[in-house]
Amino acid sequence: MSKPALPPTKILAALLGIFISAMMAGLNNRVGTLGLVDVRGALGFGVDGSSWITTSYLAGEILITPFATWFAITFSVRRFHTYMVLIIASIALTLPFVNDLSLVIALRFVQGVASGALVPLLMMMALKALPLHIRLHGLVLYAMTATFSPNIAIWLTGQWTDEVNNWRLIYWQVIPLCFVAIALVRWGAPKEATKYGRFKEGNWLGMGLGVIGMALLTIALTQGERLDWFNSTLITLALINGGALLTLYLITEWYHPTPFISLRLLGRRNLGLGSLIFTLLLIVFMSATVLPMNFLTAVQDYRVLQSSQLALIIALPQLVLGSVVAILLYKKWVDARVVFAIGLLTIGIACFIGAGITSSWNRDQFLVTQILQAIGQPMAVVSMLFLMTSVVQPHEGPYFSGIINTLRVLGTLLGGALVGHLLTQRGSLHTDTLIGHASTSSSYLPILNPAELSHIFAQQSLTLSIADIYRLFGVLACLLIPIVLSMTHVPAPSSPVTN
Repeated sequence: MSKPALPPTKILAALLGIFISAMMAGLNNRVGTLGLVDVRGALGFGVDGSSWITTSYLAGEILITPFATWFAITFSVRRFHTYMVLIIASIALTLPFVNDLSLVIALRFVQGVASGALVPLLMMMALKALPLHIRLHGLVLYAMTATFSPNIAIWLTGQWTDEVNNWRLIYWQVIPLCFVAIALVRWGAPKEATKYGRFKEGNWLGMGLGVIGMALLTIALTQGERLDWFNSTLITLALINGGALLTLYLITEWYHPTPFISLRLLGRRNLGLGSLIFTLLLIVFMSATVLPMNFLTAVQDYRVLQSSQLALIIALPQLVLGSVVAILLYKKWVDARVVFAIGLLTIGIACFIGAGITSSWNRDQFLVTQILQAIGQPMAVVSMLFLMTSVVQPHEGPYFSGIINTLRVLGTLLGGALVGHLLTQRGSLHTDTLIGHASTSSSYLPILNPAELSHIFAQQSLTLSIADIYRLFGVLACLLIPIVLSMTHVPAPSSPVTN
């Protein structure tokens, strides 16, 4: 009796290469957004105009996500991956030398398309290439795109902008990773001919509707707060038309004989509930990165590098904790739903602790919340992937990958839009309340001049707003627990052995 056989070395090398490129795509997105202030200053772009750089990248990322695995199968993973990574590297090399804002926006859009095509390949390859008894360890790599990548990006941004003091590295950082990823995939992935016959089968009408619809929704979600939502004709039209076109796309996918994504998979209990939970979970994850960063930047005048230690508290343990959770879930006596629920409870507790924030907090006061997030996030994400992928057959992997990765981008967009909206609305409410209290207490007015009073109001209203959002996310995390426990139990797979 011997140990279960592992996939060939070349396949594992290809999987590693796709993992590197998927992580690189995440860094390309997050670091580009975090470092936009420095890019804007170096190139002389305005605040409003440069905000479209982020919008264009995210639009490119989301519109390719449902279709990436279809193109990878059609052109072959080896060929498609190489094309996408070369596009990313070429644009990354060029961007620091471009001084025209419109051209930068266009290049970031193309780079977003290429980057968005890479993450779905990771899940598709893990489901296809890894046998059941080790599949979850491969999916841990995918989980790291949601837990490790967004947090390590904060530290990298600080290194390039504050430590090395070279904003060009915001774009150039991915170039070495691109060539490593290409080398591994071209060596490990099998050579396959292009399947031209598949082009006759594609739902091209649906794709056209979906691409335009998702692009419009991205514009609405990323520009809505800046343009005051329904008070803006652009945002109103983008939401209405984007929602309508996306709905039409989903209808065409439902009835098309060879869809890009199979919506019927969502009829399975774990996939339907899991998709809802995953989207909301990504919104809750904003409590680990966006809220501390916003507070420390606005109230304590921290630069990105000073805040990055909090991000590393979450990021670095993910290199180990994801695999630890995977090993735990392979035990017959462990129920993945319970592990998932404990992870959510841990995240919820972190949020409720964060809700105790005051204007005197600095980096040290966030340590406990970040440690709890570091523990809770892999428990939640890896357990979720186990419960969902266990009811997916290998040949269904491309369809499932398109769905889950579209939700990944959409959840991140919704989370960012929600936090921005709540900060504005709750901030306005708290400011009005503070002004009302101050106007009835004359003892403050002779001591502070209007500028000092305005600064105090701004700090306090932001602090109270962030506390409100922490509470909301804590409640949301706890409300997800009964939904998780209602998912179908999936027993740990048996490890096959060979004689």
